[in-house]
Amino acid sequence: MAKRVGVDKWIFFTTLLLVLVGLAMVFSASAVVSQVRYHSPYGDVLRQALWALAGVMAMIALMRIDYSRYNSPRFIFPAVAITTLLLISVFFVHASHNTHRWIRFGGQFTFQPSEIAKPVLILFLAWFLHTRLDSMRDWKNTLARAAIMPLVFILLIVKQPDLGTALVLAGITALMMVLAGMEWKYLAITVAAALPPLAMLLFWVSWRRQRMLVFLNPGSDPQGAGFHIMQSLIAVGTGGLTGRGYMEGMQKLFYLPEASTDFIFANIAEELGFLGAMAIILLFVVFAYRGLRVAFRVQDPFARLTAFGLTVAILLQAFFNISVVLSLVPTKGIPLPLISSGGTSVFFTLAGIGILLNISRKVD
Repeated sequence: MAKRVGVDKWIFFTTLLLVLVGLAMVFSASAVVSQVRYHSPYGDVLRQALWALAGVMAMIALMRIDYSRYNSPRFIFPAVAITTLLLISVFFVHASHNTHRWIRFGGQFTFQPSEIAKPVLILFLAWFLHTRLDSMRDWKNTLARAAIMPLVFILLIVKQPDLGTALVLAGITALMMVLAGMEWKYLAITVAAALPPLAMLLFWVSWRRQRMLVFLNPGSDPQGAGFHIMQSLIAVGTGGLTGRGYMEGMQKLFYLPEASTDFIFANIAEELGFLGAMAIILLFVVFAYRGLRVAFRVQDPFARLTAFGLTVAILLQAFFNISVVLSLVPTKGIPLPLISSGGTSVFFTLAGIGILLNISRKVD
């Protein structure tokens, strides 16, 4: 059967639609705050638009570059080394909001190294595992060695601290290794071993412990640790079926924290209602179906693992973000892919989709 010449158009146009919706909702959620901060309602959305434009250009460029170029130590080793150095370098930069997540250049440009860690981790695992599919029962020479670099990334990101992104990387690693053939018993052992340190991170750190307690009882501290989630639930609840209308949301007016970033889905639910929120979810479902279709139909093991990892990374982030907004999981600072304000996130997400689109050319 002849190979497909063009890229997967469903992935391509779904991605563009998500980006456009994201820009519209970032403007809606940030206009008033931008007016106060920058004396212009367009400050945040213009910055996001520039990043999105750069990301779309990167996506178009990467979907034309053969993915096999990444399947080489000459690419993987420098990429891993540079990413590790970037993750370390954030600790030598002045903290922002008591965290070391960003590298700042001047007053306007910021770069978040944990975002580049996601595609680099996926490419590393795909490169390392695709030639070891027959030795996935060898925990010492295959599984343990494969886990070293993800563990380094995860520990550095936890130290920032950014537990949400670290959990996303852990999920990506686990799912890719299962796809490569790792037995479920090894996954169960790993999860069991990870539970004690995860419990320490959640309950021994005071502000995380407060979030956990508020998650169990959101009304216990509505003006303190529970403020974020209470305002989010108010926004979602007042949206009803069809919403208040675009730009008509009230919670974004200095009630809902991070309305254009971590809690942008709450603003979508308030302004566009249940129908608008479900439309966003449907777009992610379409992306998931087409991305996984590419992963399971491509013949090259490296391409299969890469396509799967890139798709799962976006789905895990979307799942966590929406779940936080709906109080289904404790609050974590994870953006909604392609929609939330955040230049580094949208750029590297689009770059990863460019690689996925190139792989889609090889599907029968």
